[in-house]
Amino acid sequence: MLNYQNKKKYFLSADQIVQFIDSNEGCIASDRITVDGCKVGFMYREEVSGSPYPDSGWRFMAGDEDEEYMDNADNHAIYLVNTICNYDPDIIPFLHSPPGTAFIRNERGVLVLDKEWEEPDE
Repeated sequence: MLNYQNKKKYFLSADQIVQFIDSNEGCIASDRITVDGCKVGFMYREEVSGSPYPDSGWRFMAGDEDEEYMDNADNHAIYLVNTICNYDPDIIPFLHSPPGTAFIRNERGVLVLDKEWEEPDE
């Protein structure tokens, strides 16, 4: 039997997480947000698979992660979307956007629609 213990030191402690949105859906976020405390710099929404788990399709990154970083599964995890809202409430107005949508933080620090993003092929 594997004895897995999460050794990550999260930027926010569990008692700092408050209810921002009414959702039990999950998402994937990189450690640049949840461990390092960076704001969301890039977010996109995928089509949701037929998984039995409630997946929002949202994927959140700081925006400076390279391919090698993202290829390492230890650098990201599944969270409730509400948890990521606690790390960066700026994402909340965009959460009802349809799959295939992406947002990027511009030079003024504002999340805007990323018109050049194309959803990756599986």
